[in-house]
Amino acid sequence: MGESVEEATIVNWLKNVGDNIKMDDFIVEVATDKVDSEVPSDVEGVLIEKCFEINDVVKVGETLCVIEVKKGVSKKNIETIPNIELLEIEEKPFEIEIIEEAKQESKHSFLSPLVRSIIEKEKITDQQLDKIKGSGKGGRLTKKDLLQFLGKTEDQQPTEEFEKSFYEKTKQSFSESDTTRELSRFEKMTSEHMIQSKNESVHAQMFIEADITNLSDWRENQKEKFLQREKFKLTITYPLVKIVSQVLREFPSLNAVLSDNNLILKKDINIGIATALGNGNLIVPVIKNADQLSLLGICKSANDLIINARNNELKPDDVSDGTFTITNIGIFDSLTGTAIINQPQLGIIAFGAIRKLPRVIETNKGDFIGIRKVIMISLSFDHRIINGAMGGLFLKRMKELIQNWDNSVEI
Repeated sequence: MGESVEEATIVNWLKNVGDNIKMDDFIVEVATDKVDSEVPSDVEGVLIEKCFEINDVVKVGETLCVIEVKKGVSKKNIETIPNIELLEIEEKPFEIEIIEEAKQESKHSFLSPLVRSIIEKEKITDQQLDKIKGSGKGGRLTKKDLLQFLGKTEDQQPTEEFEKSFYEKTKQSFSESDTTRELSRFEKMTSEHMIQSKNESVHAQMFIEADITNLSDWRENQKEKFLQREKFKLTITYPLVKIVSQVLREFPSLNAVLSDNNLILKKDINIGIATALGNGNLIVPVIKNADQLSLLGICKSANDLIINARNNELKPDDVSDGTFTITNIGIFDSLTGTAIINQPQLGIIAFGAIRKLPRVIETNKGDFIGIRKVIMISLSFDHRIINGAMGGLFLKRMKELIQNWDNSVEI
């Protein structure tokens, strides 16, 4: 579940003791500080023991449950399963008593968390659910089924409407008296993760201003035809990811992790994009091998990850193995910020808002004042490994690539 993940919380058991388990059936739903996941079975058999209860915290490597399988049963990659203990028994038919309540179970009893959230949000009644034909395994309802029923499409894109939605869902409602609420599970894990990062890394920050006029104008010229062709918006974040991946290749010490006084230089450049969710939470999906992707490849990968993040459809692999993180706080009009390092990484870049400001422009005919688009870039780095000289050179190289962006680049 990723280098920095050491434990998960049992959110929900999807199967009961005595249930027949088919290959790929979801057995249990777990949650980490990064993502919620449904754990599937790679074997067929009978669930004979649950090793943990709902809300229990389970360490990576511990057994979640015990499944009894027939000897010689078809199974795939059993040796690689770290979380399901298999018991070989003599081959004989299983006799399972089905209680009457189970026979009365609704065909919609087993729904994914995403499907349940859509049902709750859209206030779909049980009577309406019974009329929807499920296209999933065993007639299970899927997100696509619900969206078709609601007359919506799946290609929801990050738009300016998200900002309004985010504000409406996260703004505080004030009353005449104080109110108290317990932190959510996600908030507790985020808090622990941030405290751990601040305690473990020696945070230092550096800032630089870059003239982003060329890149911003290029994006404005490309965005309409890009939207028509690719069916999603071209944001300024995507070319910035491309630039960061290039600079990380030139500064490998920032694409590394520190482990037991050993610096591990990562050969892959996997860039995490901090993504704000509509419920006020934050998650960091990861673009794998970003330096090897074309600009169009980065656009597609980033857009898919962001959409899946906001639809609660990320897989554990989508948020694991990040080597560096970027966050675009400029979408909220913030000028700059000092981001907290995403452990076990050594650095994180924060991009501020793009502003039109008067600046001195140097030419071979002399200097003059002009209106330029500028952006503040903040680098937070682990001062145990990265010194000020390296951090400064990293930011300077970022500035050079942004200011010298080729307006003739096609995407």
